[in-house]
Amino acid sequence: MSGADGPRSPGSGPGDPWGGVRPFSIKTKLGALVVISVLITTGLSMIAVHTKTELRFITVFSMIATLLITQFVAHSLTAPLDEMNAVARSISHGDYTRRVRENRRDELGDLAQTINVMADELEAQDAQRKELVANVSHELRTPIAGLRAVLENVVDGIAEADPETMRTALKQTERLGRLVETLLDLSRLDNGVVPLRKRRFEVWPYLSGVLKEANMVSSARATMGSGGSHTRTDVHLHLDVCPPELTVHADPERIHQVVANLIDNAVKHSPPHGRVTVKARRGTQPDSLELEVLDEGPGIPRSEWHRVFERFNRGAVRRPHGPGSDGGTGLGLAIARWAVDLHGGRIGVAESERGCRILITLPGEPSLPS
Repeated sequence: MSGADGPRSPGSGPGDPWGGVRPFSIKTKLGALVVISVLITTGLSMIAVHTKTELRFITVFSMIATLLITQFVAHSLTAPLDEMNAVARSISHGDYTRRVRENRRDELGDLAQTINVMADELEAQDAQRKELVANVSHELRTPIAGLRAVLENVVDGIAEADPETMRTALKQTERLGRLVETLLDLSRLDNGVVPLRKRRFEVWPYLSGVLKEANMVSSARATMGSGGSHTRTDVHLHLDVCPPELTVHADPERIHQVVANLIDNAVKHSPPHGRVTVKARRGTQPDSLELEVLDEGPGIPRSEWHRVFERFNRGAVRRPHGPGSDGGTGLGLAIARWAVDLHGGRIGVAESERGCRILITLPGEPSLPS
């Protein structure tokens, strides 16, 4: 929808000769109704004077003519209101498919357009809600079913409660825990209850620590046989920061979440023995920062760029490489986008000769008013 002032009327800016009143507005129509009624009454009165007609007949004819014109104007105003009322009632009952006809050039036309925009947004939100429930149900069902099968085999005596069986159960439990944790993170971000604790820190040692942690976690999980967040150790992580003394003013925890999720996604889609590069540069604006995460995978078609950061979107083309990769839950990039949005920055897919290139722009520290 438009801003707080609502949709502006055409030609209602400074210097408007109509003073903000449009030729087809309701105000104009009501004013014309008054003028026409006065003209009819005046004209009939003049006819009565010249023809010596009794005044009572002129009064009756004047009232009839004025009522007919008023009825015509009133019908043109109330008919669309009845239609809007019917559409609004349908929307309140959960039917978001109905729309109001936008065939007017007055305030009621603006109202019809606003109602239709509202209906479009509610329909989209309802579809997202249904998709969210379906996707969450699907994601939860898989680890729960796996865990249940393992426990049933142990209880029925089909399998022994040996370390290997328990490791399989632990793998499903960890996957379930990660899904719940990411959903909670997303809920906190949506509700705005995640405060930003910004501070200035050096980019090189910070990102170096993030990459080392990613390598350690993947190695530990690969050793334990745990699935999920990246377990591949054949992908090389490379850091490129220029200049080395580069600093940024941001929330380290949120930026860690962004970079870790992007690395996780890039590693999953990298070819065997591929390379993931994390670049950091000064932005075009003073004190701003540009981060890039590049992989050597199949890349993302341009037609899918706008859907990359949608929740539970795992892409129609990009498939994880390596054995046992399930592609994750499709929440990592959505969380990365919201964390960047909290900083007032931008994140998106950028042009790349090979693989996928995610570009993040973080604004600098706001200058204090003098």
